[in-house]
Amino acid sequence: MSTTHFGFKNVDETEKASHVKGVFDSVAPKYDLMNDLMSMGLHRAWKAYTVMVANIQEGDKVLDIAGGTGDLSLAFSKKVGQSGCVVHTDINEAMLSTGRNRLVDLGVFLPTLVCDAEKLPFPDNHFNLVSVAFGLRNMTHKDVALTEMNRVLKPGGKLLVLEFSKVAKPLEKAYDWYSFNILPKLGEWVAGDASSYQYLAESIRMHPSQEELKTLMKASGFGHVDYHNLTGGLVALHVGIKC
Repeated sequence: MSTTHFGFKNVDETEKASHVKGVFDSVAPKYDLMNDLMSMGLHRAWKAYTVMVANIQEGDKVLDIAGGTGDLSLAFSKKVGQSGCVVHTDINEAMLSTGRNRLVDLGVFLPTLVCDAEKLPFPDNHFNLVSVAFGLRNMTHKDVALTEMNRVLKPGGKLLVLEFSKVAKPLEKAYDWYSFNILPKLGEWVAGDASSYQYLAESIRMHPSQEELKTLMKASGFGHVDYHNLTGGLVALHVGIKC
């Protein structure tokens, strides 16, 4: 039996996806509100920076993986215009439905698809840009998912991975205290779910560091990889180019 981590616990790797599904089924209705509260609104700046680095052109084809409630899909759709396309995907149906309904309420209609990043149902060399924001750390086989993202990108295409990362040393103690004392309580008070936010804090600690993820992306086929630390390394934006 092969095992993997689910937060600080080891689970059968065939069961991780169902555990993650349970987390996001629970948090979907309050996901956006909790993001604002947990990050004090900073997640909006991180995503705006991601859109800027994407440098999308009119007519581009974009795949938003783990697109959830649709923040990046919405921003990308404004850039690609009528001649482009943004595909909004997530493995979790509850998150995807929440995002789709939000986009429709705003008058934005995008192709929306439940799919697994480790088995992308798209042809080779298809997209100009692939993005995954705050989703990679939840994937069971990150190497497989990254290889799939590389496969569906056109040569010269760009992968953007926005994810919690390893915070700068001077901030570690304060960040740990906040993560393990405040986040679960906030989750309990606002979303009625402390355990999912305990998992969030644990999953961040188990995610590869900036340099480790850079190495993993290169091993998955990206010819050039760089990263941008945001907010003292609390979050990092990795940029991979398919050569």
